[in-house]
Amino acid sequence: MGGKLISLRETLLTIAATRRRAMGQILLLSAGFLVLVAISALSVVLVTQSRKDNGWVVHTVEVENQLNALLLEIRQAESATRGYLLTTDPQFLADYKSVSRSIVPDLDKLASLSLDNPVQIENIRQLQGPVESRLDEFAKAIELATRHDIPGGVAMLHESGAEDSVRRIDDVAGAMRAEENQLFAQRTHTADRTQQLASIVTVVGSGLVVTLAAISIFLVRRSSRARDDAEAQLRDNNLNLEATVDERTADLREANNEIQRFAYIVSHDLRSPLVNIMGFTSELEELRGDIFRRIAALAHTSDSAPLVPAGGGDVELPLDGKDKQLSQDFTEALGFIKSSIGKMDRLITAILNLTREGRREFQPVKIDTRELIEGIVATMAHQAAEAEAQIRIEPLPNLVSDRLAMEQIFGNLIDNALKYLKPGVPGDIAIRARTKLGFAIFEVADNGRGIDPKDHQRIFDLFRRAGTQDKAGQGIGLAHVRALVRRLGGTMSVASELNTGSTFTITLPIAWAASNRNRDTMRKGDT
Repeated sequence: MGGKLISLRETLLTIAATRRRAMGQILLLSAGFLVLVAISALSVVLVTQSRKDNGWVVHTVEVENQLNALLLEIRQAESATRGYLLTTDPQFLADYKSVSRSIVPDLDKLASLSLDNPVQIENIRQLQGPVESRLDEFAKAIELATRHDIPGGVAMLHESGAEDSVRRIDDVAGAMRAEENQLFAQRTHTADRTQQLASIVTVVGSGLVVTLAAISIFLVRRSSRARDDAEAQLRDNNLNLEATVDERTADLREANNEIQRFAYIVSHDLRSPLVNIMGFTSELEELRGDIFRRIAALAHTSDSAPLVPAGGGDVELPLDGKDKQLSQDFTEALGFIKSSIGKMDRLITAILNLTREGRREFQPVKIDTRELIEGIVATMAHQAAEAEAQIRIEPLPNLVSDRLAMEQIFGNLIDNALKYLKPGVPGDIAIRARTKLGFAIFEVADNGRGIDPKDHQRIFDLFRRAGTQDKAGQGIGLAHVRALVRRLGGTMSVASELNTGSTFTITLPIAWAASNRNRDTMRKGDT
């Protein structure tokens, strides 16, 4: 069996190691996921920035194209004007009117496109005057030509002012082209760098994805192999696990039965010498009278004759001095002996009752819980009246359980609640319950002395008590209650603070049935 347990322990250790590896894999995959998220976010940021940079490059091209379109329209207007002056062909006049109408809107559009650049805004401001002046010259020349003053129109186009407007338009346009070319080179470089960085991040991210995928595949395959090995080993151990558990359970049952038999035998055998001690103590008490009467008689041998009472018989002679003190000490010692014997007798009786209760087989029956507790409260009515306490019973669920065990459980709890109320404070004891998931949760709450939190476990230990020991008891009640609750498949706990009362909580199955283990234990205990 030792080899089986070692094998089981190794299996459990293997499973624990597998779980640790699985946790490590989860952490690694989580870290990889976070890295991928970071790379993806960075890629999105870089792609967005690259789109913005490319947009600025396109914007620069748009500005330059718009400038070129404006200059072309000015040249087309000038050509149409010259053609009309030379030929007076109406088609040239129509071309002039069509082109001249679009020059000002195109200049405004160029100004709108250049709002992001203060240098270009200033250039456009300088360009507006010459363009308007040049358009005015074209208009005047056309007007002279329509009045058949062709030489005047030609002279208008060749004036020095006209040449100055043309030169200023060419200068400003050149400055604007230079500015846009500089911006184009700068923005193209920025866009190329951003796009290159985005490409690097994308390549690195792809590499990390491939690497993490490979690591994940490796880890999953290793985990699968380890899991298969652990499952195979666990299946092998499970073949003998049930027999091992049954064997250990049987050993525990036998040990428990041996403890119960030992407690019963010890308690039973202790009663015989205790009875002898009680008998000899009674004889010593009878001998005390004879001994001290003789001492008194010897002390009064100088009297002429013994005193005879009126009814006959000897007179009880008084003791003097040390003899009297000796008699009192003797009586006090006998009192201590008798008190200790009584306490020992009560402890032995309690142990015998516990062992008998532990050997008793529980019988599940349907119980009207409220009726059962009302019966217990009725037997304690006198005790409750003396303590000026009220006991409130709230609606309670019915159970299938052992009736005697239920009576002992609630009898002990209600008795303790009455016993440990605060002096001078009207007692208030509430018994309530609720159901949850097939269990009934009972609470016995009081407004008594309360229990120090450090003693919450101590009060459930056998023969141990907490707080001021001014009430009769052997320290068995709560230990017995908890043992009964456990045998019924429930749990028990306490919530309490000093001077704030206590609440004992008991959780019991609503429909309890005696288990095979319980019946087997009873049979072994009876053998």
